[in-house]
Amino acid sequence: QVQLEESGGGLVQVGGSLRLSCAASGRTFSSYAMGWFRQVPGKEREFVAAISWSGGSTYYADSVKGRFTISRDNAKNTVYLQMNSLKPEDTAVYYCAAQAHTIVIVTPDYWGQGTQVTVSS
Repeated sequence: QVQLEESGGGLVQVGGSLRLSCAASGRTFSSYAMGWFRQVPGKEREFVAAISWSGGSTYYADSVKGRFTISRDNAKNTVYLQMNSLKPEDTAVYYCAAQAHTIVIVTPDYWGQGTQVTVSS
């Protein structure tokens, strides 16, 4: 069982930066593939970024490639999403997710409660 708690969301101007954090409970965090997803009202939740259990492989949606960076610190049971050059279309609730027994997250086993990111123009 893994519990996830996001933090770091907020209001930022276009072109600004935010760093999201996701703290995980449990002693087996390092065995989980992790990812970030986002959702706006009326739309389906979409994939943003993923990182393998070791941190050696990362994956990004085309819409954020070159602007967002996912990383993890297994010693701190935390995964991060550094978001730079933010655009109004990045406005969404961002969710942290975890999946066991996989190299890359596909169908999450666990979700956080979400953190709101609002980019103002």
